[in-house]
Amino acid sequence: MTILITGATGNAGGAVARSLAAQGIPGRGLVRTTTQLPPGIEPVTGDLNRPESFAGALAGATGIFLLSGYERLAELLANAVRAGVRKVVVLSSSSLDGELTNAVAAYHHATEEAVRASGLAWTFLRPNSFMSNTLRWRDQLRAGDEIRVQFPGVPVSTIHPLDIGDVAVRALHGAHDSEVLRLTGPVALTPVEQVAVLAEGLGRPLTAYPMSRAETHAELRATMPGPYAAAIESFFGDGTIDETSVTTTVADVTGHPGRTLQEWVRENGRLFG
Repeated sequence: MTILITGATGNAGGAVARSLAAQGIPGRGLVRTTTQLPPGIEPVTGDLNRPESFAGALAGATGIFLLSGYERLAELLANAVRAGVRKVVVLSSSSLDGELTNAVAAYHHATEEAVRASGLAWTFLRPNSFMSNTLRWRDQLRAGDEIRVQFPGVPVSTIHPLDIGDVAVRALHGAHDSEVLRLTGPVALTPVEQVAVLAEGLGRPLTAYPMSRAETHAELRATMPGPYAAAIESFFGDGTIDETSVTTTVADVTGHPGRTLQEWVRENGRLFG
């Protein structure tokens, strides 16, 4: 069993690489430039938008961990079929629980549909927001002890990326074919409560400034393209998706409880320095 991991240095792909390494399963990590990956994970340079740049890395691979939203996906999947790949596990999105035409859901939906049409076995992972998204507050923390939080009253059961990695590895072993797995963390916390967890873990007297809807609207549009800002505001401001509910999928698939935000902060607190 050999797995090709796309986005091998990112939050989710990196977690898959670590999960494979922890279980002694060989893998190949697709990266843009040669870099060090966990033991047993071989770096393969290539561009996910250019399938010909890494076609050779598919030889002997049994599965692919695939990120959504890249160009020439049909070509990549055809290369995988020719190489004898059996299974694709797609990092999709909770956004597909809502309107499929918004900017975020549209590219995840297109990826899922292409994989369904490829003839390969598949599992789609639709996780909630990642615990690692708290790193978006890093610059504020470097400036002081107040954190401006968007959608302050909306609880989200954020997920530890390593839980996504562990679920992906189980699926790449051949489990959960043709299943859509909705992945959440073990508890839903508002952004204000997340700041409190971060404060305890970092040993700092942090306070949360609850941003108004108008302030959030302005900030989103200042930091990302309009269609993506509109999608995020719809998800969490208008409640068009549900990231509050907690599922047991992580525990059901992996046999261990979902990791908590407290664990994530203990493991990654140094990144806020």
